[in-house]
Amino acid sequence: PTGSQAACGTTHCYAHSPLGWWVKKEKMNKNKLFYQYAYNFLLEKTPDYINKNIIDSYLVYTSPENNVSSLNNIYERMLASAQSQNMYPKVIGASINGVHNLGKVLKNFDVEYVIDYYSEKENLLLDDIEKVLKPKGQIRKDSKSLWPKYCKTIVSTAKFLNQFKDQKEFVQWINNFYNDEKSIAILPFLISTEIYGFGFALVCDFLKDLGYVNYGKPDIHIKDILLGFGFIKENDSDYNVLKIMIKMSKDADVTCFEFDRILWLIGSGNFYNHKEFGKNGSIGKLKDEFINTKDEFEKLA
Repeated sequence: PTGSQAACGTTHCYAHSPLGWWVKKEKMNKNKLFYQYAYNFLLEKTPDYINKNIIDSYLVYTSPENNVSSLNNIYERMLASAQSQNMYPKVIGASINGVHNLGKVLKNFDVEYVIDYYSEKENLLLDDIEKVLKPKGQIRKDSKSLWPKYCKTIVSTAKFLNQFKDQKEFVQWINNFYNDEKSIAILPFLISTEIYGFGFALVCDFLKDLGYVNYGKPDIHIKDILLGFGFIKENDSDYNVLKIMIKMSKDADVTCFEFDRILWLIGSGNFYNHKEFGKNGSIGKLKDEFINTKDEFEKLA
């Protein structure tokens, strides 16, 4: 078709590839082609009820100014992101029916309250969490276990946020890095060094979901895909992967948030806003199948 609309929402002249996706006839940069290729793979390989509108609903974002109303809100968001790794969501969030319930112990995520009552007293914090929230499952209390480590993160995050008088000052500080192309990738590294247990990729996740859409999270799904297609090397640091993600998304004329989300949906198969899909939103991972199409992509590129 000529001048028809592609699945990824652009209007151009298209040629039909052997795999059944529409791609532009004219030469485009490889990064832009990759994003379009990934989007159309997701649309093609998911069940029919996952249409373009469903996929696009996962690409919607709002600005940081509209996302945060107070330092308390930022604190809660940071603690949610800090436990979005490995076994943490099951051991922490799921055991207390959501991180938001920590507000019952942290006085609605009051930074000063946490510092006053729990600074250097993480064991007391864990005791209070047990008493008030009664987490499901066994609570291991040795220093290397998840709950004691997470309690250190709770206190460490409060100390970090206590540098800012309000959410406006915090957003302004973030913007100083975010609006500078040379320093945008440095910010997650800086925050990760100040907060215990809040690694680089988790900080990226927090910033992305806060509305800083030129960040993406270099998690295992995205790194596996980019490695499989040859865009990154196996020993690349998360910092370097983020810089590559920022560059690729810019070339593709989309935000890093959108670039991240499409690859993450392919890698995880988790349509979390649609619990009626598959098994509680999970339709199965498409990552290996996508990576196996690398040769077909290279022919198009």
